[in-house]
Amino acid sequence: MRPLQGCRGRGVVVGTVTLCLAAGWALQTPGGVSLVVPQPNINATVAQNILLSVEYFCRGVATIEWKHVSSWGTTKIAEWKSGNYVNISTVYKDRVTTFENGSLQLLNVGMRDAGYYFITVTEEYGTNTYGTIIVNVYEIIYEDLHFVAVVFAFLAAVSAILICFMWLCNKSLHLFQKKTTHKLTASTTEEIELETIEC
Repeated sequence: MRPLQGCRGRGVVVGTVTLCLAAGWALQTPGGVSLVVPQPNINATVAQNILLSVEYFCRGVATIEWKHVSSWGTTKIAEWKSGNYVNISTVYKDRVTTFENGSLQLLNVGMRDAGYYFITVTEEYGTNTYGTIIVNVYEIIYEDLHFVAVVFAFLAAVSAILICFMWLCNKSLHLFQKKTTHKLTASTTEEIELETIEC
């Protein structure tokens, strides 16, 4: 008995066509949104600008909403529809830049900006997804600058003392040289007088 070789080739073709049709049907059905948060933890210092970077993928028009949650409470930062309006809270009006991919830039962060940032991406069909970014804001520590200032003041004081000491030594040397020169002049004069008397 001989195997049916033509049927086997047709089965692969039919399976491939069926798979392609199923994939095409799945891509055409509404719904489905995904969100990528590449940097879930951000460390910043006071007065620095930070980018809350995200990227979302969906088939329809998405609405993006950012909220900030901290010990001071929950604040809605911004909400916008891709390609349409942008609604930014009055608290953040001059400090926020929005991007089409869903990212948000905060300008001139302060200690109150530390906390959790929640993003909600809602597709027009009602499907939504969430993301979280933790932001830590640190004050600039001046301990190193303080140490440098103390060492600089110490070195300035030591150099001032050394300069005063060198000045005193110089004055003492000049006084000693004047006395020695005066004594030499007096003894030389006495010798000359003694020589002239003896002659």
